[in-house]
Amino acid sequence: MDTTRMRTWAEISLPNLEHNYRALRACIPYGCKFMGLVKADGYGHGAVAVARKLEQLGADYLAVACVDEAARLRSEGIRAPILILGATPPGEMELAAELGVTVTVFEESGALALSQAAGKLGRRAKMHIKADTGMSRLGFAAREGELERSAEEIARLCSLPGLEAEGIFTHFANADGDEEYTMLQFTRFLDLLSLLEEKGVRFPIRHCAASAAVLNYPCTHLDMVRPGIALYGHYPDPGCEGMVPDGLRPVMSLYTRVAFVKPLPAGTAVSYGCTRVLERDSLVATLPVGYGDGLFRQLSDRGQVLLHGRPAPILGRVCMDMCMVDVTDIPGVNAGDVATIYGEDLPVEQAAGLVGTIQYELLCDVGVRVPRVVLA
Repeated sequence: MDTTRMRTWAEISLPNLEHNYRALRACIPYGCKFMGLVKADGYGHGAVAVARKLEQLGADYLAVACVDEAARLRSEGIRAPILILGATPPGEMELAAELGVTVTVFEESGALALSQAAGKLGRRAKMHIKADTGMSRLGFAAREGELERSAEEIARLCSLPGLEAEGIFTHFANADGDEEYTMLQFTRFLDLLSLLEEKGVRFPIRHCAASAAVLNYPCTHLDMVRPGIALYGHYPDPGCEGMVPDGLRPVMSLYTRVAFVKPLPAGTAVSYGCTRVLERDSLVATLPVGYGDGLFRQLSDRGQVLLHGRPAPILGRVCMDMCMVDVTDIPGVNAGDVATIYGEDLPVEQAAGLVGTIQYELLCDVGVRVPRVVLA
């Protein structure tokens, strides 16, 4: 794809994705399965390209948030097992079964709807049971005083016709910040598994470790891990750096091209609201990227890009489609020059820290009008 014709674009490095996949594989026990998360369009990277590469590399499972995301992957020829992590409405259970994807079940009505869909289609449908051990989101209650009741309900639902109870899982709420709470959740999960085993219910795949737990708590790896942000080359918490022997490499780099360069005298106001008034004679470059592309407006007068390898601070407010940067101290900037917004030399974590959010959000918010250029 010819980037010279693009105003703003994201490069997706499949070699870096492969590096991260292999580096994370090396962190888990032999025989432990690997589920790659490709929900939210592969964390903004492009779900189809990422899923196809993970399938080629031998990932055991893929994970999406909803049946529409699963349908898209199937329509693109992705045949790997897919788990829908989120809620599937009863009316979409038949589609899930037709697609041959695995559904998360977290209450009775979902299991009944999936069983009915399987019966209608004359096939077995796979499900993974979700346990709520402390995230307070989806799942059968797995706190003290609720375990026995939940175990009885799960055992009953696992015996419904047409269903294959392949897996059971939970999700940690603070694996990148609170060891005590994470271990409390893990203990609750193990206690639920023990009660189910007493009732003769065992699951081939037990999983609970997302990126932070994969790196911080090897004891939680069990039968499968499900890295998300780490797969895309970012640590869930700065404290995790160094836990991957070969390190992680960012898969996405975001670029734009200088549209216009102009000298402006001291005292000139820049952008909406006139919030920035130049304190010196300056050379200002206009970039065709704005909050409509995913460059957060909160980076106004705070963020920066790289031009010719040097920082160019954002001047004034970020607009929907453009922003202005100060290139006074960068020699030779001309229209057409490439500016880095995020990349290996300008980590997305830096911008996330400035606006008080996490790198996940910035990556997922790279707009749909920004083409993804896949580097094989």
